[in-house]
Amino acid sequence: MKIKNETKVGILAAFAIALLIIGYNFLKGNSIFSNETTLFAKYTRVDGLTVSKPVLINGYQIGRVAKLELQGDGSIIATLSINSKYEIPENSIARLEGTDLLGSKAIVMSLGDSKKMAEDGYTLNANVEKGLMEQVQPVQKKAELIIGKMDSILSSVNSILNPNFQKNVDRSFNSIAGTLASLETTSKKVDGLVGSESARIEAIFKNVEGITANLNNNNQKISDILTNINTVTDKFAAANFKQTLDNANNAIADLQSVISGIKSGKGSLGLLLNDDKMYQNLNNASKNLDELMIDLKANPKRYVHFSVFGGGNKKDK
Repeated sequence: MKIKNETKVGILAAFAIALLIIGYNFLKGNSIFSNETTLFAKYTRVDGLTVSKPVLINGYQIGRVAKLELQGDGSIIATLSINSKYEIPENSIARLEGTDLLGSKAIVMSLGDSKKMAEDGYTLNANVEKGLMEQVQPVQKKAELIIGKMDSILSSVNSILNPNFQKNVDRSFNSIAGTLASLETTSKKVDGLVGSESARIEAIFKNVEGITANLNNNNQKISDILTNINTVTDKFAAANFKQTLDNANNAIADLQSVISGIKSGKGSLGLLLNDDKMYQNLNNASKNLDELMIDLKANPKRYVHFSVFGGGNKKDK
């Protein structure tokens, strides 16, 4: 039986379409000839994760990301297609990790120890870990700080290697060497002086020790002397203070006696204060004296008469 050309073309077209579908799914990571278990994982962010990204266990691929769906609360549900021959415990964690420095993501399974295995449609616990770039950033900052410090150190080294600075350092070392030599000379002179005067120094120390021993032996006597001095000083101060108080009391008593006599009318001052007649007499005398002075000023000839030639008759009033 002869096959028509149209039939051949149709069979070839169907084979090409089937081959195209198989190739497309193969490129997407879809397994066509094996059974798969569908699991889910919920993430808050999926930076760099796309459909067909691998699902790994210890770097070995056991499945792929079949679908990503954005939820109303902003979370993302990832649909994972896992080869059915691999069993995943229910308490396993689907960690979203970076796989390279370019930011590519993959889901790495951290297997749990549960005896119950995740069945088709089960939602696994999810976790988002920092990518490699995010982990490298702290190290990068530390490296920048270290480079900055190294730059400062190199600048300091360059300044040290400066010829002028080296000359100053040489001068400083020469000055230090001269100072040490002077100190050595002075030390030798001091040693010689101490050696020559050692006998005198020893005698001085012996005298000091003798004085110290005497002070120590007579410590009680010195204490008694100081006690006696304090006692005498206290008695002298107390005696002077008592005498002063007695004198003050006697003076106050005499003053009170005088005041009492004045109040009682004794003496001239007492009579003047207590006798009204003496006051009136003194007042009248003062008044008469005042009138006499006024009349003397008004009529001086009445009281004084003199002649140029030494003669003249005095007229009585």
